[in-house]
Amino acid sequence: MKVIIAGSTGMVGRLILEQCIASDKVTQIITLVRRKHSDTIHPKVNEVQIADFTNYSDHADLFQNVDAAFFCIGVYTGQVNDDLFKTITVDYSVELAKAVHEHSKNARYCLLSGAGADRTEKSRTSFARYKGMSENQIAELGLSFHSFRPAYIYPVTKRKEPNAMYRISRMMYPLIKLFGNNMSIKSTELAQAMFQVGIQGTDLEILENKDILEIISQ
Repeated sequence: MKVIIAGSTGMVGRLILEQCIASDKVTQIITLVRRKHSDTIHPKVNEVQIADFTNYSDHADLFQNVDAAFFCIGVYTGQVNDDLFKTITVDYSVELAKAVHEHSKNARYCLLSGAGADRTEKSRTSFARYKGMSENQIAELGLSFHSFRPAYIYPVTKRKEPNAMYRISRMMYPLIKLFGNNMSIKSTELAQAMFQVGIQGTDLEILENKDILEIISQ
């Protein structure tokens, strides 16, 4: 199988990349990056620098015969201004989906969305509104589309947390976990589920946190 990963250096994207490398089913991996990364060198991996994640007109050859694509690019709320947040959340994800669908009609497209994504696009919260907007526009393309809506993602590998809320959430994770399958998920569990759906498929278009956990328990 041939897969494409956008966001392979992020918390979840890196774990999906590791799953693809380890899998006998995946023979070719294209990672779309802004800068070259020496730590992703592997015979299966073709790392391609992309200057503009809203324009793939010069890279049509990359999207031929793709079986699965994973979109894991994202920024945390408040890290960038609203216009850029919308561009990254909506435009980046939709344009990649268009490029995949144009050249590989049967490819599965796995989107890392988020809990609370609002497909009415009326939420006052930018995160919910733009995630819903992204899901709507991709769904309209008619490709095999799966949107993952995790709740709090617990980073299995320690990292520098982006803000105070995430530092607190990490410390509170043992308590958060007690509230059940709707409230949290480990980064490794999310990556495993996304990889599994990308390779094998599922009947679900929207996977809430509990659905994601059920995927890997089957």
